[in-house]
Amino acid sequence: MMNQRRFPCGNSRREFVWEMGAGFAGLALTSLLSKDGFFAQQVSADEPPRSLNPTAPKEPQLKPRAKACIFLMMNGAPSQVDTFDYKPELEKYAGKQLPADKKFINSGGRKMGYLTPAWRKFRPGGESGLLVSDYFPEVRKHADKLCVLNSCHTDSHAHGSALVAMNTGKTLIGRPSLGSWCVYGLGTENESLPGYVVMLDKRGGPISGQPNWSSGFMPATYAGTLFRPVGDPILDLKGPKHISPSAQREQLDLLARLNQRHLDARPGGQELAARINSYELAYRMQTATPEAVDLTQETEQTLKMYGIGEKPTDEYGRNCLIARRLVERGVRFIQLYSGGGHLEETWDAHESIEKNHGRHAGEVDQPIAALLTDLAQRGMLDETLVVWGGEFGRMPFSEGKNAPGRNHNPYGFSMWLAGGGIKGGTTYGETDEFGFEAVQNKVHLHDLHATILQMMGLDHEQLTYFHQGRDESLTDVGGRVIHDILA
Repeated sequence: MMNQRRFPCGNSRREFVWEMGAGFAGLALTSLLSKDGFFAQQVSADEPPRSLNPTAPKEPQLKPRAKACIFLMMNGAPSQVDTFDYKPELEKYAGKQLPADKKFINSGGRKMGYLTPAWRKFRPGGESGLLVSDYFPEVRKHADKLCVLNSCHTDSHAHGSALVAMNTGKTLIGRPSLGSWCVYGLGTENESLPGYVVMLDKRGGPISGQPNWSSGFMPATYAGTLFRPVGDPILDLKGPKHISPSAQREQLDLLARLNQRHLDARPGGQELAARINSYELAYRMQTATPEAVDLTQETEQTLKMYGIGEKPTDEYGRNCLIARRLVERGVRFIQLYSGGGHLEETWDAHESIEKNHGRHAGEVDQPIAALLTDLAQRGMLDETLVVWGGEFGRMPFSEGKNAPGRNHNPYGFSMWLAGGGIKGGTTYGETDEFGFEAVQNKVHLHDLHATILQMMGLDHEQLTYFHQGRDESLTDVGGRVIHDILA
């Protein structure tokens, strides 16, 4: 029978020997880690308080060209050959099929029809003569501000996964979005508003939903905050009528003290720190958010410029104007969705380019142009990066005989950037003569993300988050900054 004699440490002899062995191994491991510089990287004698606001402003890694980003997401994928990528060869070869050497595509089971010219004319805009179609006559007036990327390509031809990839860098769900990376790396300049705001179309959100603005494996404080397009921008923002503001403040103070006591005893509690901050942010938002979205403070001239109060521009006009007001108040990243739900309620023009794009472009053209005008007039455009685009493009051919729609195209499509130190009045990259695939200066979505981060003052290779034994980044092991488009 085993001797159960107790030792001064309170353990049995067997436990004493086991812990002694583990202790010696721990000493060896500590020595090795110390020589490797591990502890110098992880802790310091003057480590900041654990309750430090995780969204507090941080020093950028690089010299920033932009302080904020507004991403205009055209959910459903606009057609590049009908908007910003003029292809006269489509008129020459109209009615013919795509050459055999290009038929490597995944058509998703849809018919491959005949090469079809642009449904509306392209015309030059500004002093640069940048060609923009008649779907965007108001945006065309800002041609000298735009840098059009005509050689974008991505990794999926399905809306759900392609949208997630455009927002997070990968088709797999569960990774932080671009906006989350920006707030993680830079924080926010207004502690009474979220650092990252998302405004959806009233017809619904993208089919892949919340993962598009998720913080993934980062703390939830970096996730996008949804502002509703109609009614109160945030649900349950007002406290219960039977609780006074002073009583609510006392409750939060007590909760903060209890959470802080718990946090002090457990180093490394990032999730708890994020939760403490979220409670405080919610309280401050009760007064800051209503003021930020109160458009009655704007002049009639400004409301008219955005098309507010008029059909079909009212909703997107409001969102664009709110985006400008949020940028003024220090919000770091804002994303505005055009198109919601599925199929023709989005830019997914399988049935008819003219019917679909005529409808959706008519909703956003004037508001987007107004946003560019407004930012420029207020001296904000130089420090605000505006990005326009969808999750992929569309094919240069129809979906069948006498079919006026176009199928998905991840091989080559257009996006544009403006403001924030971008060279205006320029194009970068090319698709082939039909607008089918990117062939010159290709821009993968990782390249786009790397460039956006660079404009914001972040190095896409150095901006990392340690997760499951690996330093994760937005662009992973790929991506390059497109230096040629920087002013």
